[in-house]
Amino acid sequence: MLAILFGQIICPTIVSFQMVTSMTCFQQALQFLFYFFLLLLFITKASCAAEPCYSEELCYAAEPCPPQKTQIKIGVLSHRGNTLTLEAWQPTAAYLSQKLPAYEFIIKPLDFDKVDMAVEKDEVDFVLVNPGMYVNLEYKYRVSRLATMSNLRGNASYKVFGGVIFVRRDRTDINTLEDIRGKHFMAVDRVSLGGFQMAWRELNAKGIHLYRDMASVEFGGTHDDVVNAVVDGDVDVGTVRTDILERMALEGDLDLSVIRIINLQEIYTFPFRHSTRLYPEWPFSKVQQTSDDLAKKVALALFKMPHNHPAAQAGKYASWDLPLDYQEVHALFQELKLPPYDEIAKFTLEDAIKKYWYWTLLALLTLFVMGLVISSVIKRNKRLKRAQHRMERHYKRLLNSVGDGIYGVDLKGNCTFVNKAMERLTGWSSYELIGCNQHVVLHHTHADGSQYRVDDCPVFMTMKDHAARYVDNDLFWKKDGTAIAVEYSCTAVRGGGNDVIGSIVVFRDITERKQIKEKNREHQQQLAHVARLSILGEMASGIAHELNQPLTVINNYARACVRMLDSNQGNGEQCTSVMEKISSQAERAGAIIKHMRHFGHKNLPDKRAVKIARMFDVVLELMHWEIERKEINFTLKLDPSVIWVFAQDTQIEQVIVNLVRNAIDAMACSMVEERELVVRTTRKPDDQVEIRVIDSGAGLDETVMEHIFDPFVTTKETGMGLGLSISQGIVEAHGDYIRIEKNEDKGVSFIFHLPIVELE
Repeated sequence: MLAILFGQIICPTIVSFQMVTSMTCFQQALQFLFYFFLLLLFITKASCAAEPCYSEELCYAAEPCPPQKTQIKIGVLSHRGNTLTLEAWQPTAAYLSQKLPAYEFIIKPLDFDKVDMAVEKDEVDFVLVNPGMYVNLEYKYRVSRLATMSNLRGNASYKVFGGVIFVRRDRTDINTLEDIRGKHFMAVDRVSLGGFQMAWRELNAKGIHLYRDMASVEFGGTHDDVVNAVVDGDVDVGTVRTDILERMALEGDLDLSVIRIINLQEIYTFPFRHSTRLYPEWPFSKVQQTSDDLAKKVALALFKMPHNHPAAQAGKYASWDLPLDYQEVHALFQELKLPPYDEIAKFTLEDAIKKYWYWTLLALLTLFVMGLVISSVIKRNKRLKRAQHRMERHYKRLLNSVGDGIYGVDLKGNCTFVNKAMERLTGWSSYELIGCNQHVVLHHTHADGSQYRVDDCPVFMTMKDHAARYVDNDLFWKKDGTAIAVEYSCTAVRGGGNDVIGSIVVFRDITERKQIKEKNREHQQQLAHVARLSILGEMASGIAHELNQPLTVINNYARACVRMLDSNQGNGEQCTSVMEKISSQAERAGAIIKHMRHFGHKNLPDKRAVKIARMFDVVLELMHWEIERKEINFTLKLDPSVIWVFAQDTQIEQVIVNLVRNAIDAMACSMVEERELVVRTTRKPDDQVEIRVIDSGAGLDETVMEHIFDPFVTTKETGMGLGLSISQGIVEAHGDYIRIEKNEDKGVSFIFHLPIVELE
């Protein structure tokens, strides 16, 4: 500017001054002063335009210079990024600048870790942060709240907010807070109230330790990054503050259908999805150095902001109200032991005595009284000990009077006490047993000579899982090396702290009982054998018919073959064909005799894997003639998936024969027109095969059904009443029992099960 002025004024002045040589000195002087005054005027105006005027006396311009404004900085927590923070809150700063013309309000976005530093170094005059950060700022730097933001959702306003815990909708394995254990968890920031600490409190209330029970805990920095991480599958679970999901959906950054809320809370007055308790909204606060007068003006301007003001619309809030109570936020920090409640001040004994001297005096008096009481208790305790010794002697006499063996075991497996019955039953003395490992002395070997593992000992298992056990058949080894069959129970013993300190074992010698049981079993087998012979006797005519038929065929074929050979009319092929037929009939007769011998055998083998179809072949071979003679429509339906069963085949064949014969007799006596007999096998889910004998007879009365399996109970005129009783005993020996069911139309069904064996 000065160069232009020099070119326009100074240079022409010099030139003019040189050119006017004919003027007088006076005229030249006046001309020089005129140009000098013009130069001074332009220089002064240029200075006023370049720099602000600080004195009205020096400003000669036509328009006055505007006064300089004081800048006021508002620190805002940038929880969604600096760009969105400026877009949301710069209109609010402009509104304050308009209402308070002497000040220029500026928004300063602050990351989570920059808020404390900005307040500590006086870089901001006001702060707008979440309630959790406000509580810490209030404690550390004496920040005070001026107003609470009333958020806006549609046409409704609210002053509280919460946290949202969410997953992808396709994560069907996460439905409750408990399902979050072991998952990858992401929050916004460690100091984010809605984006972390609220969810932390809810998990802590469920007994979930955030850092110990999770596979990982990560922090995204912004709410948008947390939402995107969950949607992209980078983490399993995320948490943000309320209304973030709705805002992102409104802005087109999120499809709400791809996420699902965990621990969804239903509060009709609150419009957002949330998973936690609700807390007061963000407070607008002033730092300690900001003047109270300015704070009042700012608070008043915020309170007067219209509901639909562009600044409120940009910030997504409805209005500013009086500050709320933030005690719930304090409670959250106390529960999670977060600053400022992470350290508890030390309280010395001297402080306690000074503050509570009267309680100290009362405590001393209490101690004196307690001394008197303790002295009395000691005297009573001595009397109780003498009574205890008497009770122990009585208990010992009572223990020794019991006929069953009783002994105690500690956690190491050593005997702690034994009674006289145990000494008598095992031959070991109490001095030899007490202190010794009971398993090594009593349980060391199975009946077959194999080693009895300690881990399989029921006494040790009871002390591990504290569950009482009853063993109905085991061996205890006596001092002389012989074994006795015993049944015993073991029960855990608890001490004063309810902890298991050992177990008590009560056992009984069942050797004589097992011998009696074995005799009963042999008697039952003999009785069953007699019953089978009786069945064969009753079916003698049918079996004779079955044998007579192949023998007659053999005789006829043999005579025909002889005649052909005598007459020289037969050739080799014809004779061979006749001989094959003779052989086939002979094999049939032999099979019948073989099945009869098998069915009437006395010495039965043990249970083994047998083919179920082979047992039914024997039954049909024995019952074939009777079925045809009494015109029974017989159907056999065998499940093809069941081939082998674990059974004593002869006994099961006897059961099936009894049930089939009873069904035939029932239909023959009832004179029914359609005599249908169905025998069916069906595989059951528990590796069992169901055998069902179904008849179309007249059925049974309820009173008869209740006692049908009792000995000597029968509905036949000539029956002995032992068949079903013996059959029930056989099935019970195979681990099941025979049941009776009435059919829907007519007749009854007899049902029992056998275990399936899978063999290649």
